[in-house]
Amino acid sequence: MSQQRVLVTGGSGFIAGHCILQLLDQGYAVRTTVRSSARESAVRAVLADAGMVNGDDLTFVPADLLADDGWADAVAGVDFVLHVASPVRLGEVADENDVIAPAREGTLRVLRAARDAGVKRVVLTSAFHAVGFGHPPTDHTFTEDDWSVLDGPGMDAYGRAKTLAERAAWDFAAGGPMELVTLQPVAVMGPIMGEEISGANRIIRLILDGTAPGSPGLWIPIVDVRDVASAHVRAMTEPAAAGHRFLLSGGPAITVRQIGALLSDHLEASTPDLAARIAGLFPPDAAELDPAKKVSSEKARRVLGWRPRASEEAVTAGADSMIRPERRPRP
Repeated sequence: MSQQRVLVTGGSGFIAGHCILQLLDQGYAVRTTVRSSARESAVRAVLADAGMVNGDDLTFVPADLLADDGWADAVAGVDFVLHVASPVRLGEVADENDVIAPAREGTLRVLRAARDAGVKRVVLTSAFHAVGFGHPPTDHTFTEDDWSVLDGPGMDAYGRAKTLAERAAWDFAAGGPMELVTLQPVAVMGPIMGEEISGANRIIRLILDGTAPGSPGLWIPIVDVRDVASAHVRAMTEPAAAGHRFLLSGGPAITVRQIGALLSDHLEASTPDLAARIAGLFPPDAAELDPAKKVSSEKARRVLGWRPRASEEAVTAGADSMIRPERRPRP
């Protein structure tokens, strides 16, 4: 059987990098996109430092989500596409279209190119922002059947972008020959690559730097980036996954204060001064905010055979990778 080829969009990204490592480790040929060919050497060096194997099976193509150039080359001869690339800008932005357009139009651009090239299946990285945002406080357990409310409470440009992009993807794929799978991870933490810190890992970085990020009573559902990557690979090849959404979480939500306590305990033996400083960041009686959002990953476990790490491991692995690079966990 000939070697199968996978396109991973946005190869310099946090989730994409872990997808690339796992795909190469499993014997796939991987092509990835970067916005400029000048980025190739830096991205390759970061992946190599993170334990990349079979690096000769990794190639790069310059392509931007806002332009058609490069995408035909990117998908040529590809069996599967993992469309991971998307702008991440949380909170208020001056112009929401700066976030929504690249997400929605970029997703459609990738899907059109993949369809025209005869790609078998596209796995799209969506987010919990497309599932559980814009809803009032509720005891409801969120699943893949739920969608975020575009104009609901707490919704922001990033949430609208992820929701609109995923809905556009499902509309595009309806009735067509190309299969689509979408994944909705909650807050992604875990071992970083290189020096860039993205997504929910910023919470860990702020705590390590001695800053209490936001309210200590804020609840955060967490999933390990390595498990998000493994879900992508499983969703790519599992026949029963076609046409489905999969919500990804490592367990019940924990508060920012609990994250701080976890890091303090984890670091007490190796760096007691840092552990003590972290312990002092949060008052032990900090009030909890609205009830934690409940999420279920039962479908991913049942259909994909997905077995995620506990959320606590994602937190400690993320911290270790920031303060002790030589101990960065491999895929």
